[in-house]
Amino acid sequence: MGKYFGTDGFRGEANVDLTVEHAFKVGRFLGWYFGRDHKARVVIGKDTRRSSYMFEYALAAGLTASGADAYLLHVTTTPSVSYVVRTEDFDCGIMISASHNPYYDNGIKIINGKGHKIEAEVEEQIEAYIDGETEELPLAQKEAIGRTVDYAAGRNRYIGHLIALATRSFKDIKIGLDCSNGSASSIAKSVFDALGAKTYVISNEPDGLNINKECGSTHIEALQTYVKEKDLDIGFAYDGDADRCIAVDENGNVVNGDLIMYICGKYMMEQGRLKDNTIVTTVMSNLGLYKACDKIGMKYEQTKVGDKYVYENMQQNGYVLGGEQSGHIIFSKHARTGDGILTSLMVMEVMLEKKQSLAKLCSEVKIYPQLLKNIRVTDKKTARENPEVQKAVAAVAEALGDDGRILVRESGTEPVIRVMVEADTDEICEKYVNQVIDVIKEQGLAV
Repeated sequence: MGKYFGTDGFRGEANVDLTVEHAFKVGRFLGWYFGRDHKARVVIGKDTRRSSYMFEYALAAGLTASGADAYLLHVTTTPSVSYVVRTEDFDCGIMISASHNPYYDNGIKIINGKGHKIEAEVEEQIEAYIDGETEELPLAQKEAIGRTVDYAAGRNRYIGHLIALATRSFKDIKIGLDCSNGSASSIAKSVFDALGAKTYVISNEPDGLNINKECGSTHIEALQTYVKEKDLDIGFAYDGDADRCIAVDENGNVVNGDLIMYICGKYMMEQGRLKDNTIVTTVMSNLGLYKACDKIGMKYEQTKVGDKYVYENMQQNGYVLGGEQSGHIIFSKHARTGDGILTSLMVMEVMLEKKQSLAKLCSEVKIYPQLLKNIRVTDKKTARENPEVQKAVAAVAEALGDDGRILVRESGTEPVIRVMVEADTDEICEKYVNQVIDVIKEQGLAV
């Protein structure tokens, strides 16, 4: 990871870690980089944060100053930007969002012409330009100066694309949507209404400050309560930029990304549509998912945490389904990124085709209790490779056997070691996580 760009773009507190000057320079570089041999065309989307407007204008100013044309989708989802870029011949796309973070954070995600996250080498060049390590870029002059274009039509085409993917009508099905007061607010209800659902919506009134606030996929309890109160058939919760989806079954139980991958993967495997009968997961996926996959002969790959790594594996091997426990699910036939609303449609397809409730579809998977604790350390690598720590981890792994697992990894962004245990009970998880953390402290490695 670079100085500014992490696994999910350039993210930080607005006007503290990520400023309008940064955004202007990102726009300046991209306008120049893609416009060296033609008039560059860049599409911009944003979520509902108060600061998204100023970043939109700063990016547009930088792009047009370098001679590029900036097409504004306005409030929209990350996957819609990816869709528009790859289907309408744009040089790249920019999404202004900090995803599930609180409203005062924001981020800049750059998407290449194929709809994927931009290459690391381009991010490195942007960082060098931001830090003044490269020559100043020329300003466009006269007729070469770029313009901004209202491009809400692109978002509408994406809505049409989603509607066209549904294989069955949702007529008379009571569906709850938690739009997280974010990007899904401008799209999700339109899709489900068009498909005939009885659509019930919460957290659909963004004011710039309430995005992700006690709602959405990271605060699923709001939708759980709503589904039970309204006696709904199913519910779907999204995050701020709607690239995640967590579902709630008819009983109010949470159906996370692991369960969604299982039911969709099994359905696709039965239909002969799952390449090599394999799904792609991260190391954080639950042991229960793997045990359920083993029972039905569904194979799985594991990557580092981050949908970026999931997609890289899928792309290299031609796999068609992958994702994260957090709800980033990628259906590569239809999208290049996680897409919360698309995921909802795929879950609905399984339910309708198999004529089973979501609770019934998930009943084959026993999700193991999982506990993750973070401990701040002076040096991540030293702490993880310490012989006594490794001995403690090995002892826990041996004690758990086939009935659990332990995972110890370094944070990608903080001076933190993450210790995660899955086991039959919460008490066992607590016991073994603390056992390893105590050794880290005893070795003088903790801050």
